[in-house]
Amino acid sequence: MRPKELRIIVTFETTTAAMAFESEAKKRQIAGRLIPVPREITAGCGLSFSAPIEEKEQIYNLIQQLQYQQVLELII
Repeated sequence: MRPKELRIIVTFETTTAAMAFESEAKKRQIAGRLIPVPREITAGCGLSFSAPIEEKEQIYNLIQQLQYQQVLELII
């Protein structure tokens, strides 16, 4: 089992929005990946984007241009 760490979690209303976010994050070389929504939260679709806390500024820059539901900092 991996040790738990603080991560940035972005949730989405639709799977399409989640996939578009992941694609744009890869283009910008933002570390992270799509994961199932953590059970501690709820979201419109079952996917969320998880990134290291060090990517926080990059994530906030990206969400200004794409659709998302919410941004959280969680220990997962």
